[in-house]
Amino acid sequence: MKLEIKQLTRIEGHANLVVDLNQGKLKECRLEIIETPRFFESFLKGQHFTDVAPIVARICGICSNSHTLVSLAATEHALGIEVSNQTLALRRLLAYGEILQSHLLQLVFMAMPDYLGVRSILALAQSQRDLVTRALRLKKLASDICLLIGGRAIHPVTPCLGGFARLPEATDLQHLRKELVAIFPTLEHMVDLFNGFEYPHFERPTEYLCLKEDDVYPLLSGQLYSSAGISGDISEYESLIEEFLVPYSTAKFARALADSYMVGPLARYKNVGEELSPMAKAVAEALALSRDDVNPFIMMKVRLVEVVNCFEASIHLIDRLLLEGVRDDPLPAPQGFGEGIAAIEAPRGTLIHHYRYDQGGRIAMANCLIPTGQNLANIENDLKALVPQLLGLPRAEMSHYLQMLIRSYDPCISCSTHALQVSFV
Repeated sequence: MKLEIKQLTRIEGHANLVVDLNQGKLKECRLEIIETPRFFESFLKGQHFTDVAPIVARICGICSNSHTLVSLAATEHALGIEVSNQTLALRRLLAYGEILQSHLLQLVFMAMPDYLGVRSILALAQSQRDLVTRALRLKKLASDICLLIGGRAIHPVTPCLGGFARLPEATDLQHLRKELVAIFPTLEHMVDLFNGFEYPHFERPTEYLCLKEDDVYPLLSGQLYSSAGISGDISEYESLIEEFLVPYSTAKFARALADSYMVGPLARYKNVGEELSPMAKAVAEALALSRDDVNPFIMMKVRLVEVVNCFEASIHLIDRLLLEGVRDDPLPAPQGFGEGIAAIEAPRGTLIHHYRYDQGGRIAMANCLIPTGQNLANIENDLKALVPQLLGLPRAEMSHYLQMLIRSYDPCISCSTHALQVSFV
């Protein structure tokens, strides 16, 4: 039997799945990434340091804030620029807003239809209007955070080298805080909803990789850390992570100590779940999550736990900003030009940008290590392990479970397609 799923649905970007079975044995399983290559690293070459962050923001409309923030950090590292604690706090708040945007999009619009037996969220607009309204209210509030701090909901315009071109007013932060507090009953309803879903039983241990920093849930910085034994500075990423090409993908794959590894919500939860906010820990317990879980389908639950964590952490961060007062920061000047590497925990996992500048302040070399690209080999290995458990099911049901597994990773295909040489077989 050969199962070919053309243009997987409810993911960002374009991909196919090919499963070939011969007499009940798996002969081949390919996750074909067919998105047109983007070549961002190549056309960054020669760009002036003032233009780099706005350009890389266009890698993705979902992760534009993450790309902006990590790009600024990498360039600041290369140019010897140090930023203030206020700038770090505002960047953290912007990053929380994007995680909320992305996670809620995936949970409600991409994945929830699988668990409610409908093809899309549109089918629920009439039958469960209240549910859709609550989801949209949560999504709008996430966008409001990005709008206030970043100047736009996507492709931010206020973050800049050394700080922000425009700072939020105290009254706007106070209003946002009230909205965040008021949304918790809606969030509680979402927790109850997802707690009632039946998640497929499937277990496959793997290597789990994320940033790790003392006493904080990873976000803007930290050491590279994996459950298999990696513990190193982000500057060592090229010796710790190997990117490689496969002939059927326009995206690079990756491996570390094992033949594949996972980044993203489940990796963060397993490696540093003790640093979640108190409310997020309570929600994880209510959802019966365990840090020993190795079922990729439960990334849905972990994503929801991270949503709670971001809402709660955002309130505390706003309290701090209001208490200390948001003041104009002078933007520091470059101290020179060299090489810079930075990492951030984007919604889908660890995102790394690496730049080398020439003495004219222009990019001589750029490399972007994308979360989805890091996950692709692991998704394939999960699929290979799941297929034998689905033998005997009708073709349509097998296809449904395989697509659910892929969607649980929330792949962002457009971000991942940076390969330069591809041949399809």
